Amino acid sequence: METVDLMDKLTSLQFERGIQKEELPWLFLQSRSRGLMIEACAHAAFFCRLLWALRKMDGSTSISMLPSEEEKEDPYKKPSKRDLKVGIIGGGRLGKHLALVLLHQASLPPQNLHISTRRPETLIDLQKMGIQCFYHNCFLVDWANLVFLCCLPSQLPHICLEISPRLEKFCFVYSLVTAVPLPRLKQLLCHTTILRPQYQCAETYIDIWGSNEGIQSALQDPDIIRATSPYSTDGGITLNIKWLEAVFYAALNTCTLREIPYQQALEVLNDLCLSVHLQTCEDKTNCPRFIVTDFVNQAFAKTLHPSNAFPWFDLITVQLKETPFSQHLGKSVTLQEHLTVLYCASFGISLSQETEQPKEEEKEVMQEAPGPQS
Repeated sequence: METVDLMDKLTSLQFERGIQKEELPWLFLQSRSRGLMIEACAHAAFFCRLLWALRKMDGSTSISMLPSEEEKEDPYKKPSKRDLKVGIIGGGRLGKHLALVLLHQASLPPQNLHISTRRPETLIDLQKMGIQCFYHNCFLVDWANLVFLCCLPSQLPHICLEISPRLEKFCFVYSLVTAVPLPRLKQLLCHTTILRPQYQCAETYIDIWGSNEGIQSALQDPDIIRATSPYSTDGGITLNIKWLEAVFYAALNTCTLREIPYQQALEVLNDLCLSVHLQTCEDKTNCPRFIVTDFVNQAFAKTLHPSNAFPWFDLITVQLKETPFSQHLGKSVTLQEHLTVLYCASFGISLSQETEQPKEEEKEVMQEAPGPQS
């Protein structure tokens, strides 16, 4: 489902037409808001793809980050016990865009996606695609193993009070309510398996985010995908890299849930995440590989028996404190480059493709944001 701008050719009715001259410098907030939504949806899609692959593996390390064509054929097929079941709480603008991105960019089968919103009647188009939409937050949490919070900050305390008693330890909560920090989320939900991406906006940036096409269409643009990659500063929006650390510890938690021995879990991550190489990697045997001390300290690693799984990691602690993976990721530029290649490849974008030189008019879109950093 594509969003069509009915006022695209009607300049007298467009938003910018009614703005006073002294207010024009603030138009950058419009593109910044769109950029933040694109980044949030892209990172959520990447996380879903990774969890999907880890939950569906059948003992082989040869796994894919995408559902098979057979799994996507029947929109009314009941998800299996091992499937990733995704719930979205909030059916507003962000919730609807996220649902479409998960369907089209993360290739999530519609039967694996539920939305709980106070106004399910406004989501008829999504329901026609096979997504169940209703207003029952507790039912959604009972069913899902990954829950996205896309509600307003003012609604969050009530929602958390409602769903907290129903949250299983193994259910991932992914908060896109940016106004509520992690310690507060932990307090409200009495839960530690929470991810919350944090974004920083630069004062000076080039607007690459577009304006008319839908979010899912924007995520087919190679330049936009590169701009959303975890280490990119293009477009003036940067992601706190602690999110990437939490993604990998969440991946290990998924392996622990499957009772996979830690050595096999590392093999799975290496095969899934480090099998895509840079074009400059002539000798792939020298490319980075995950080892146990990348994720736990040496003292704990020595206590692990080959049959042991990794411990269950507190994702809030991972995002708030230094971890072994923080140190490893910060020191290894090669690993950072490989993870960037993985991220782009998951959207079908190759970094080996030559990037076109920016046009002169694009260079002139450099903007100075008059307000403080957000």
